[in-house]
Amino acid sequence: MKHTGLFRRSAPVAVETGRLADFAYLQPGAVYLDSACQSLRPQPVLDALTEYYTEYNACGGRVKYAWGTRVDREVQDARTAVLDLLGLSGRSHAVSFTLNTTFGLNLLLQQLPQGRFGRVVTSHIEHNSVFLPTMTAATRLGVPRLVLDRAPDGALVYQPAQLERAVVVVNVASNIDGRLLTNLTDLVRDTHARGGIVILDAAQAMAHERTLLAKTEADALCFSAHKMYGASLGVVVAAHDLLGSLELTFVGGGMVADVREDSFDLLTNDPGALLEPGLQAWGEIIALRRAIEWVGTVRPDGRPAAEHIQGLSQRLFEGLSDIPGLTLVNSEASPVISLYAPKQDSHRLAVFLSQSQIMVRSGYFCAHHYLKEQLGLPPLLRFSLGLHSTTADIDQAAQALARLMKGLS
Repeated sequence: MKHTGLFRRSAPVAVETGRLADFAYLQPGAVYLDSACQSLRPQPVLDALTEYYTEYNACGGRVKYAWGTRVDREVQDARTAVLDLLGLSGRSHAVSFTLNTTFGLNLLLQQLPQGRFGRVVTSHIEHNSVFLPTMTAATRLGVPRLVLDRAPDGALVYQPAQLERAVVVVNVASNIDGRLLTNLTDLVRDTHARGGIVILDAAQAMAHERTLLAKTEADALCFSAHKMYGASLGVVVAAHDLLGSLELTFVGGGMVADVREDSFDLLTNDPGALLEPGLQAWGEIIALRRAIEWVGTVRPDGRPAAEHIQGLSQRLFEGLSDIPGLTLVNSEASPVISLYAPKQDSHRLAVFLSQSQIMVRSGYFCAHHYLKEQLGLPPLLRFSLGLHSTTADIDQAAQALARLMKGLS
């Protein structure tokens, strides 16, 4: 079979030096550096999807035949795997599956109870998935919206009084420069002490910074499986108390025990179902468990995954910092590094890099307010790493960009 794209299915023997065998389908020379958008999927995740669609492609939660009961077991195992990954208990928290992080955040924010909260709080460096729904949630609740700064280390800068009866919605890791919510524990404690709740955008944190979220006491967190080596899927992990307080307006089959002409009874034994109207992405949910298992055992170059990413991040940061004519947004190494060339158009640079099989993101990365309005920056280039990445990828990308900048000068 002739392959004309950048990806292919192949045996591990085709793997480049340093590349994990589970990414053997990646064509030699192809450098994918856009994992902050979506990570590449390792072979076990692809196999799990194929197995579901070819061996037991049934609905969950609705049938009694063998295929369906297997789906139910696999989905429950996926919920348990998510809770175990975060060190949380099913007695206090539930896992719901949805479209993506943005959808999950909206499901929570647009169904919060009226009259309980006094303000909505977020920060300037948020992705649009947080920044936009906090606007509409504040309008719906009839409360003011407060946008706060983040310190260089990522901590939310606040006064405790600003958290009074607040709905606090912030990211745990920035999709611009990777800075972390370093005062997460203090923020949750101070918010709860004043009758508020904390909802976390964990989309960027789940792949490489899960230790920050371990046993979190936040009321909910939302993330995307497709940013942590799973198939395209959104995940909401929420406290039972928060789920029970929602004023549900987005309802449907799969979340009710009984229906009458003018009323219905919600399921009482499955809090996670309150955010799951209709059929779910069964194959993608099942694949998420395989992704979690894979992340927990994989050792690139014989090293722990976190150590591998840390080493690549430093190499990438140093390599990009050495290129004349570039301005880095990052002040330190991170799995996500953004930059721009004041005299060049970032979209044009991305196209040129693509011609050398270097795939990087260009633009504002759904953070228009912070980058464009607050900082006044032009569109940026973003390099983001995954466990498929190698030192050869880093060097190839840095050398290609250096040649490009030299040729354009």
